[in-house]
Amino acid sequence: MSEIMTGIIGLTVLLLFFATGIELGFAMALVGFVGFGYLNGFPSAMSLLSRDVFEVITNYGYTVFPLFILMGQIGFNAGIATRLYNAANKFIGHIPGGLAMATVIGATGFKTICGSSAATSATFAGVAIPEMDRYGYDKKLSSGVVATVGTLGVIIPPSVTLIIFGIITEQSIGQLFLAGIIPGLIIALLFIGIIYGWVKINPAIARTSQKSTWKERIRSLPEVFWVLMVFLLVIGGIMRGFFTPTEAGAVGTFAVLLLASVKRDLTFKNYLKSVQEGLRTAIMILMLIAGSTILGHFIAITNIPQQTAEWIVSLPLNRYLILILIFLVYEVGGSFIDDLTFMILATPIFFPAVLKLGFNPIWFGITLGVVLMIGVVIPPVAICVFVVKNITKIPLGTIYKGVAPFLIALVFIWGLLFLIPQMALWLPSLFY
Repeated sequence: MSEIMTGIIGLTVLLLFFATGIELGFAMALVGFVGFGYLNGFPSAMSLLSRDVFEVITNYGYTVFPLFILMGQIGFNAGIATRLYNAANKFIGHIPGGLAMATVIGATGFKTICGSSAATSATFAGVAIPEMDRYGYDKKLSSGVVATVGTLGVIIPPSVTLIIFGIITEQSIGQLFLAGIIPGLIIALLFIGIIYGWVKINPAIARTSQKSTWKERIRSLPEVFWVLMVFLLVIGGIMRGFFTPTEAGAVGTFAVLLLASVKRDLTFKNYLKSVQEGLRTAIMILMLIAGSTILGHFIAITNIPQQTAEWIVSLPLNRYLILILIFLVYEVGGSFIDDLTFMILATPIFFPAVLKLGFNPIWFGITLGVVLMIGVVIPPVAICVFVVKNITKIPLGTIYKGVAPFLIALVFIWGLLFLIPQMALWLPSLFY
């Protein structure tokens, strides 16, 4: 049996494993180990298995995961998201749709210290939806905006997705962070615009809340200021070259921990909870990377990435149309397994083709990030929607109806990145 056929059978078996519910990292490692052993001998496969797992677990660069994840968990358990939401609510909560707009603003601020989409949706499902319910907001609007704002963490730094993409493709994580800022902020503004238009068309879905005094508004500003300082410290330090992304994760985590401790918002119990949750998530990601590394070595010796790249480049189609087809594969694949997992699986196969087509790898990473943002809120596997449903008990159908208008913004920004690549590349070119 040829190497390519062996690789195709291995990938087919892997998809069957995904359907059984087996842990994804272990499934990739098992297929990679058996496939590599079949082609190169099992003594070589044993050596590969031990070496790849050891290198992933002991790689200094991978400590960026637990650090940024811990930063987000501390911010989550210290109630920073709640205070950001309350600050935004005091300024715009009284205008039609203001509570939903405040959710977008609060989530955008929270994303600057938390790279988890699910954690953001979970936080605001418990904070914003009860407040919107109190003022009679339509369930479609309240649940839809909370499910969708979680997606901002895919491209707004510090994004775990961009970190993984950078490691897989050997691209600068600092440049990816910078590239995601402008598109992420534009998406947040588009979300606010959609809420405004939705409420204008149907005022009954969102009543106004009580107007806050200027004294109350000014009193809430320090909460925003401190989060902004942490963001500028982390991202500014990377941009100026004061520290690496890994060091930035350590600095940011310490800054958030210090802020929460000084304000006495974090109990020792919640600190231990943050460490436990952060460690669990980090280990899951490291196992995914270890499994994908083993699988990647198997796929590499089958020549599938090289053959795929040559086949894609030889297609008699415009290179942009070819890239759109690649993105559709990501979207379809992410509809049946977790989008992040599918990105880890598919990127080593498609990335060589993207480079051969002449696309900028940083631009590709951000554009792919927007594709994944769409993937985490569309059925059947929509993690942010599931999180909101589990916390609020709102029916899935209602949440999906609420998400639909916001998909317009994501599709629009995806197309805009094709038309104006500098939207993602300007900041990296400015600082690098």
